Amino acid sequence: MSRGVVSIGFAGSLGPDAVARIAPSVEAAGFHTLWINDTPDGDALAALAAAARVTTTLRLATGVVPVDRRPPSRIAAEVASLALPLDRLTIGIGSGVAKEGALARVGEAIAVLHDAGLPRVLVGALGPRMRRLGAERAEGVLLNWVPPAEASVQAEEARAHSATSHVAVYVRTAIVDAARERLDAETARYASFPNYAANFARMGVDAADTTIRDVTKLGGALEAYTAAVDEVVLRAIVPDDSVSAYLDFVRRTGPTPL
Repeated sequence: MSRGVVSIGFAGSLGPDAVARIAPSVEAAGFHTLWINDTPDGDALAALAAAARVTTTLRLATGVVPVDRRPPSRIAAEVASLALPLDRLTIGIGSGVAKEGALARVGEAIAVLHDAGLPRVLVGALGPRMRRLGAERAEGVLLNWVPPAEASVQAEEARAHSATSHVAVYVRTAIVDAARERLDAETARYASFPNYAANFARMGVDAADTTIRDVTKLGGALEAYTAAVDEVVLRAIVPDDSVSAYLDFVRRTGPTPL
């Protein structure tokens, strides 16, 4: 198995203007893909459109769009209206907060997006049934809050359902002391959600075990994750949401030194 590529993820709340200022450095630093979270206060598609205008080879992805809040037909229409480059684009989708009918909702969304001509869809998946759906009916899955050993197990599971399934994993990463407090808060917030708490218990890990908390441990963590999955996404946790803080993160973590 070839080693996975290294990508980077930003919060959707950062906004298109800031993303456009940072994206050229992301491309120059050698990251494979720029992932943007889609949140109520941050439009991932608009941010990716801004990044597309200032880059040429950088791949672009949403991580992830909740389809109970943003229907797939609307996603497809906005991709078209923003003229996002389909050859560089991955649409990551998730079921959203509503548990009832989650599998059917995501399955329908995959079909709608494929029918609209979007060739690459990944499914944000916590449980085995959603991971199987992503492997069999989409182009793969996006894992979240898992340590390298569990990521490897889940990647093999996905490939057993479909040999071509692409497996990516989001890893919250803080590389300076000033960002540690924000990482701790993010970790505690997810650990408080019942579905994530149950998942951490099943894996037998603390939520903090699924993060990178020290720049001196970045190399070892990347070695472990890239051996396990096709793509590791360093979800940047920075001291503040300034352009300079993100540019510093890009400079310190990029595969190609700037």
